[in-house]
Amino acid sequence: MEEINTKEFLSYLKRYIIGFILVITAAVSGVIIYDEIIKKPIYQASTTIVIAKTENANNAAATLNDVNTSQKLTTTYSEIAKSELVLNQVIKSLNLNTDVKELSSNVTVKPVEDTSILKVQVKDPDAAQSAAIANKIAEVFTDKITDIYKLDNVSQLSAAGVPESPANNTLVRDIIIATVVSVLGVAGFAFIRYYLDDTVKRSDDIEKEYGLPIAGQICRLDAKLKKSGVELIVEKHPKEIVSENIKSLRTNLQFTGIDDNVKTILVTSTNAGEGKSFVSANLAISFAQAGKRVLLVDCDLRKGRVHRLFGLLNQWGLSNLLADNLNNMYNYIQPTNTKNLSVLTCGTYPPNPSEILSSKKNKMLVEYLRTGYDIVIFDGAPVGGLADSVILSSFMDQTLIITRDAVTAKSDLRAAKDSLDKVGAKIAGLVFNFVNRKSSKYYNYYYGEQSKND
Repeated sequence: MEEINTKEFLSYLKRYIIGFILVITAAVSGVIIYDEIIKKPIYQASTTIVIAKTENANNAAATLNDVNTSQKLTTTYSEIAKSELVLNQVIKSLNLNTDVKELSSNVTVKPVEDTSILKVQVKDPDAAQSAAIANKIAEVFTDKITDIYKLDNVSQLSAAGVPESPANNTLVRDIIIATVVSVLGVAGFAFIRYYLDDTVKRSDDIEKEYGLPIAGQICRLDAKLKKSGVELIVEKHPKEIVSENIKSLRTNLQFTGIDDNVKTILVTSTNAGEGKSFVSANLAISFAQAGKRVLLVDCDLRKGRVHRLFGLLNQWGLSNLLADNLNNMYNYIQPTNTKNLSVLTCGTYPPNPSEILSSKKNKMLVEYLRTGYDIVIFDGAPVGGLADSVILSSFMDQTLIITRDAVTAKSDLRAAKDSLDKVGAKIAGLVFNFVNRKSSKYYNYYYGEQSKND
């Protein structure tokens, strides 16, 4: 069984605070509604009967002498008190609308320990009727036991009074139980999800587990930025934490390739929806702002969207260029509003993207582009289930794998890495995208303090 990191689990449990609140509120509300509105009140009245040992030397005395004391007969007396003989007469006397079986289920007769006293308890929806039944049972039982055992020393110690409050008023107890069960239920659900969670997290030992360095982390966009729809954050909002994350990634890549003259970088992901195009576009802008002549190539010939990010036409692009003479490549490359940055869009979506990308012509194009620009960033298709980026990675200087923090499955990451390793791809590292910025100590310390001072 995998060892559970208690500190990490408690941190994970914080995600369920709203769940705790909602479930507890629903459970407590349900209990209150049931106890106060739906549940019928049940009243309980009780009386006691004492049976003393007789002093007369008659048959009754002989019977009692067969047993050491009258205390040992209290179990028998209890059965007699609930017998059909007694309860039938109680029903007739009080004209009750019930039968012996139903009445018996609401009557409890117990001997008081170490005494010859019987305690009779009766439950009934009517408070007055519960007291009347208890007293009538005591009366009928006294008569019957006297006739059966010829006793003259059986008497009712205390008459049953009319109860003032229901016996089943358990609202406080039920609220406590509902709260405890809710907390345990949500915590148990969270624990199961945590234990069975197969997603890659920033807190994992990535290098040890996958043999991959962490090239960078990119925080989630805050609500305001996300609502604005702006995705070229480095250009439009250069002081945002996401922009700083991208610049840190750029710096890491520069240091990684300082001795290898890295010029071509493939950006891919394990699956769709992990933000590879967002990272590619902003990384390209970041390199351009650093004074590099940059080309961003959209190699996702299935669902490329770089043209939409930059507001460019996609009538001609990479797929069209590869069907043309490569000497015309500059006719397909489009300038952007960012200085030093040009874009080659994906172009017409072809029916055979893998074959096009693996062609000698595409490899030749990559070499041409390498000589014309300082940095060429290729936005590839996701690795999962596709050969496109695996093919491209084999003739790239570096490959970045984008994962979505706490969303990407470990099995998918392993499969992606294995596919890239088989073709000898040079993996620069893993980039965690959509990282919760509040979980970053650096963000809390630096950006949090900065916001207070602004």
